[in-house]
Amino acid sequence: MRGQDLINAVLPDELILEIFNRLDDSKSTRDSSSLVCKRWSNLERLNRRSLRIGVSGSPDSLVKLLLQKFVNVRSVCLDVRLPITAPSQFGPSVGRRFRRRPSSQKKRRYGNVAAGSSAKFHVSPSGSSEEIDLEQNSLSDAGLAALSEATKLEKLSLVWCSNVTSMGLKSIAEKCGSLKSLDLQGCYIGDLGLAAVGQCCKHLEDLNLQFCEGLTDTGLVELAIGCGKSLRILGIAACAKITDISLEAVGSHCISLHTLSLDSESIMNKGILSVAQGCRMLKVLKLQSINVTDEALQAVGKFCSSLELLALYRFQRFTDRSLCAIGNGCKKLRCLTLNDCYFLSDEGLQAIGAGCAELSHLEVNGCHNIGTFGLESIGKFCRKLSELALWYCQRIGNNALSEIGRGCKFLQALHLVDCANIGDDAIYDIAQGCRDLKKLHIRRCYEVGDKAIIAVGENCKHLTDLSLRFCDRIGDDALIAVGQGCPSLRHLNVSGCHQIGDAGLTAIARGCPQLVHLDVSVLQHLTDIALAEVGEGCPLLNEIILSHCRQITDVGITHLVNKCTRLEACHMVYCPSVTSAGVATMVSSCANLKKLLVEKWKISQRTRRRAGSIISYVSIDL
Repeated sequence: MRGQDLINAVLPDELILEIFNRLDDSKSTRDSSSLVCKRWSNLERLNRRSLRIGVSGSPDSLVKLLLQKFVNVRSVCLDVRLPITAPSQFGPSVGRRFRRRPSSQKKRRYGNVAAGSSAKFHVSPSGSSEEIDLEQNSLSDAGLAALSEATKLEKLSLVWCSNVTSMGLKSIAEKCGSLKSLDLQGCYIGDLGLAAVGQCCKHLEDLNLQFCEGLTDTGLVELAIGCGKSLRILGIAACAKITDISLEAVGSHCISLHTLSLDSESIMNKGILSVAQGCRMLKVLKLQSINVTDEALQAVGKFCSSLELLALYRFQRFTDRSLCAIGNGCKKLRCLTLNDCYFLSDEGLQAIGAGCAELSHLEVNGCHNIGTFGLESIGKFCRKLSELALWYCQRIGNNALSEIGRGCKFLQALHLVDCANIGDDAIYDIAQGCRDLKKLHIRRCYEVGDKAIIAVGENCKHLTDLSLRFCDRIGDDALIAVGQGCPSLRHLNVSGCHQIGDAGLTAIARGCPQLVHLDVSVLQHLTDIALAEVGEGCPLLNEIILSHCRQITDVGITHLVNKCTRLEACHMVYCPSVTSAGVATMVSSCANLKKLLVEKWKISQRTRRRAGSIISYVSIDL
């Protein structure tokens, strides 16, 4: 009945808490729930499980205050890259201490805290105003000591918290024995802190040690001994003092490890051999810049039969023998990435095709000795392939993709970059055979023209993402076919396709009403007519890139913004016929605008005054 509260008067706290448990964990949803009434605010604080906090400025006291408000948090992310805010809900003292300078144009974000590390704030601890550089203030061991009072903590991310030491990490380890996930990326943590985690956190499953330059084998060995039974995921990168000794300990104690990421020049064959022999449950292996040879990867193929994902980056010391071993032993392999592996050839890829029938994702990037024959074997044998990416593959020709089109009926995503020998016939066969294609990205493939994209428009009715960057043989006929045949298209990028003009874009506007992202930069023949059609036919558009479109004027901008009320981002640098009046129209008409990129001189004083709440980035003179 009107005027009566039929929820708070009837529902007990336990039932409302159960409702909160069923909400998604997004900040906006949680904040909206807490604004209903004071009772809901208090209950939501008790129920909130995760916090994301920026650690520039003076975060130690802020961490303590947040934990007093949210006493049951399970997950905390402390990241120097997050934006800092001064949320009023945390009390007047915080609002006074963390106050933006009036000239700041960054939009406030309430709830979960922080801003770029180069920003400056006024801090008034004793009534006087003092400006400090946030780069000089970050989370310290005192902040971690306060955080350690969250004894139910299960997930902790300390990203680029360079001021914390082993003592702070030790305080966390000693009080937060339930910790399952720990991210120490960019922290200068020593062996003492990591050893304490190994001794106290017996449930640790996920550990990230990227850019932890203070660590040596001593700390990681102690952790492997202490957490070996529970550790599932381990990432190591740019830790120069970690050697094969650490991986030998991992191989001996972490028998349940299923994900290993390594980027190191200090690891040799011995370490990878130990992991392969000891961690038989390994499912994900990512290796980069490691001085290993065929011997190590042959061991992976021999012992790691459960491997599902293998990513190899910049390897120059192994050959096709490694991939042959993977193809023979890893029958469950689903995802394979080969990046700048110069000594691999068709023989290795043929072994993968013949042996790994479950393969669904393949990326080949800069492997210059892999050609048509290797990829043909993938098309013949890997019937479950759903995503294929070929970057800088100059030796792969049309026949390879034609075989993919014939054999891989479930292909949904195709990425081609600088593949000089791939042309219309290849894409035509893909379109004919892969009718469920949803994403097609082609960049600088100069042999691809209208014939290929017309076939895509006629056959790939479920296409949602099309990018044709700098394919200068593609013109209006291609876009007309896409507009008529792909009504679900949401993302379109035709930047640098000089033959495309108003007719092609008009067809897209009339046939693709779900379009949300459009990039038509560097199209010299595009005029206001096309923008008017986009405004009329694409009401969901939230991002448009118009840079270097010389014939677009203020009139076209006006037509666009009158109908595209959801527009959030617009780039229109080097549009000489767009004036300050057009920019003002964009700013005044688009209530949801968050980013506008234009030349500085086109921003009038009146527009600049309004830009504080609308524009988040304005370029300097370009």
